[in-house]
Amino acid sequence: MVASALSFSVMTVCVKQLEGRIPVAEVVLARALISLVLSWWLLRQQQLSPWGTRRTTLIWRGVVGSAALFCVYAAIAQLPLAAATVLQYLYPTFTAALAWGALGERAGKRVLLAMALGWSGVLLVAQPNWLPSFGQSLNPQSLPPLAVAIGVTGALLTSLAYVLVRNLAPDEHPLVIVFYFPLISVPLSLPFVLANPVLPTGVELIWLLGVGVFTQLGQVFLTRGITGMPAAQATAISYVQVIFAALWGTLLFGEQLNNLMMLGALLILGATLISLRPPRKPQLLR
Repeated sequence: MVASALSFSVMTVCVKQLEGRIPVAEVVLARALISLVLSWWLLRQQQLSPWGTRRTTLIWRGVVGSAALFCVYAAIAQLPLAAATVLQYLYPTFTAALAWGALGERAGKRVLLAMALGWSGVLLVAQPNWLPSFGQSLNPQSLPPLAVAIGVTGALLTSLAYVLVRNLAPDEHPLVIVFYFPLISVPLSLPFVLANPVLPTGVELIWLLGVGVFTQLGQVFLTRGITGMPAAQATAISYVQVIFAALWGTLLFGEQLNNLMMLGALLILGATLISLRPPRKPQLLR
């Protein structure tokens, strides 16, 4: 899950470098085509059938994941990198609630504590204007409401996609689940691209290639991680992407970090460490 978070953070850098000139649908299509080729190659290497057994659920996972990707890329293009990533990390709470309702997973006290710390850290990093104690002094420019709504919608759709992955885990190979994501994204994004095509430059082609490669890496790591542990715990670990986003934003895009952002990053790191700690074994009576 940590490797997945790092890969996705590099992917967001690639999207941000496109500076919004390339339409979101075109970015999604480029990512899907690259991922489709890589997924097919990985399936052939392991001599696996790509079509799976629960095809209806696999298709729905691809549809929901593709819709989430549109929202995430749109939010990255319109918002500061750290802010877009923070909004995306509203999804662990949604995931825990959906996993409890749809999968019957119990969120233990350790995971609940990790989620509470992570949520607090996300708020400190975001510093939204509606926080009365420090919103006006540290974040005088409010984020565009439509872009925020898109980011929140992306988080909700992402959580639903993760719960579908968890539901598919007992019956499908992780590479098959990954394969269906671009398989559905290509036909969904192609009509939008044909309606408004933009020819990328040579440098933009490199960034588009980076979007596809690092998203593929992130998806492989994510699917392996989320199929190997409860959904709520897996998503709590992935909070660490917010730290990566803050670092990239500072180093590459000149986004400023203040003390509250640093405190938020520490809380998120604490949430990751708590979620990784194995549960205490009960002592035997002697």
